Amino acid sequence: MPVESVFPQLEALLPHVQKPIQYVGGELNSTVKPWDECDVRWALMYPDAYEVGLPNQGVMILYEVLNEQQGVLAERTYSVWPDLEELMREHGVPQFTVDSHRPVKAFDVFGISFSTELGYTNMLTALDLAGIPLESRHRTVDDPIVLAGGHAAFNPEPIADFIDAAVIGDGEQAVLDMTRIVREWKAEGRPGGREEVLFRLAKTGGVYVPAFYDVEYLPDGRIARVVPNRSGVPWRVSKHTVMDLDEWPYPKQPLVPLAETVHERMSVEIFRGCTRGCRFCQAGMITRPVRERSITGIGEMVDKGLKATGFEEVGLLSLSSADHSEIGDIAKGLADRYEDDKIGLSLPSTRVDAFNIDLANELTRNGRRSGLTFAPEGGSERIRKVINKMVSEEDLIRTVATAYGNGWRQVKLYFMCGLPTETDDDVLQIADMATRVIQKGREVSGSNDIRCTVSIGGFVPKPHTPFQWAPQLSAEETDERLAKLRDKIRGDKKYGRSIGFRYHDGKPGIVEGLLSRGDRRIGAVIRAVYDDGGRFDGWREHFSYDRWMRCAEKALAPYGVDVDWYTTRERAYEEVLPWDHLDSGLDKDWLWEDWQDALDETEVEDCRWTPCFDCGVCPQMDTHIQIGPTGKKLLPLTVKNAGPTPASSGHSH
Repeated sequence: MPVESVFPQLEALLPHVQKPIQYVGGELNSTVKPWDECDVRWALMYPDAYEVGLPNQGVMILYEVLNEQQGVLAERTYSVWPDLEELMREHGVPQFTVDSHRPVKAFDVFGISFSTELGYTNMLTALDLAGIPLESRHRTVDDPIVLAGGHAAFNPEPIADFIDAAVIGDGEQAVLDMTRIVREWKAEGRPGGREEVLFRLAKTGGVYVPAFYDVEYLPDGRIARVVPNRSGVPWRVSKHTVMDLDEWPYPKQPLVPLAETVHERMSVEIFRGCTRGCRFCQAGMITRPVRERSITGIGEMVDKGLKATGFEEVGLLSLSSADHSEIGDIAKGLADRYEDDKIGLSLPSTRVDAFNIDLANELTRNGRRSGLTFAPEGGSERIRKVINKMVSEEDLIRTVATAYGNGWRQVKLYFMCGLPTETDDDVLQIADMATRVIQKGREVSGSNDIRCTVSIGGFVPKPHTPFQWAPQLSAEETDERLAKLRDKIRGDKKYGRSIGFRYHDGKPGIVEGLLSRGDRRIGAVIRAVYDDGGRFDGWREHFSYDRWMRCAEKALAPYGVDVDWYTTRERAYEEVLPWDHLDSGLDKDWLWEDWQDALDETEVEDCRWTPCFDCGVCPQMDTHIQIGPTGKKLLPLTVKNAGPTPASSGHSH
């Protein structure tokens, strides 16, 4: 039975909302498949506004991987702004997909990709608008399976009441395996209902179904243990790792947004994983091992993507793009190939010690020369040892001297405040570093017209990192420390004017900390915040710290724990952490040893170029580091003016 589009009802509401274009769909390269010819149907959501969600690589990749399958369709949905939410409730219009405006409730799987915990309330809004019961225990066989993925799903416990399942790690293969299980269950006539299909998923060991696990607590509020409550369910659930990225060249046809979005460019992921071992970085820890895409694989993806989209900039994405073993050849090869088309290249941010001027010149050869961004993360040499960010101040000064000397005028430095063992002095040294940068810049450029922007984020300890045991700095202390730094920069008569200062106050970080290291009891807090009107918590203008604190105080009171218990409290080695039964491949003892090394200010090398440190990932996940160099070069694609290419050469459009 075909499912009707809700567009006729929606269309009448669009003149009354901001940016109606974000709800109409029909983007270049979007896919609409006939409903009745498919037997497994996915609705994929990035729980934020269209302008943030559309460029998200994760959703774009899964959308394409699923739609390539025979008999499978995938459509996208994003969070609707509060103005449209109000009208949808008033006129009975349900949460819809942008591809064909079908109600989300009609799909088999509703997959939500979380890159930050601050999207949890938006998930509840979407479930409620879709007419899907908020709590998984109230759903029936006719409701979709609500699935969480993305980096913030590595600890799905705070949303355990609201999701049916979570997948940790890479999604490409995982969604195909899940599709097969759902398809078989439907073909058999959905035996055993919802519980049976969830059991079949859980049994694989790669899908976590919270309802099949019970959490037992100690009298002091800590977790005693997490146990499966039915046989056949594994004690631990493993993450998924896709090996050989060249076999997964997605997205092949990147989506081109209709409305303005946060990134107006085509992106290619040049490698996955990172072994630099920065102790604060969850992304680097949970995506191990490093898997590089080959230079030729990258070249093909860029070529296809540009032809399919018409973008004029290519982002070379990864956690530390300049670390690709062939980054110089990639940048030069692409700059040569697209010189006449003026296609710009960009790297998200550059490690100070991986930067070189040749690379920077290749990146800006065809595009605009914007500022350079570096992330020393810590202001003092000591704190950089604690976090294992092995960059000396000399490295940084040498690097910026080269940049300013070669015509750059603007450098942005990114730091964190509230790192473990940090003191006021560690943070105040950020001002000294910025001063030296300006001083050196004026000296080598012979000009006073140079800028350095210092940008500071609050540190939030994350699961599956050596800092998962660390106490978080309170919002008040964070704000005090940053105020001292601001005064020091402003008080510098000679250089202060050239230093820009941007920082986030400590409050959103406390809420993020509560959600990132929370357990199932935090579900009541999220629900209370949502009921109280909490939406778009990642947006400063919508975020309310007072609302979160008020709701948390009330919801946590019966359990005898509070916000500080989850955030500013240090954990001991013996404590069972809420995510211990979710296996990211990292050995818990190795993480603990690394935490002790941090406290001793001991640095650890990058295992890509040194012997293994036994973090556990490779043997446990049956994976290995995949890096070049392949020794190949990127050649220009076609000989210019050589006449048309014959159709038989495999160029399809």
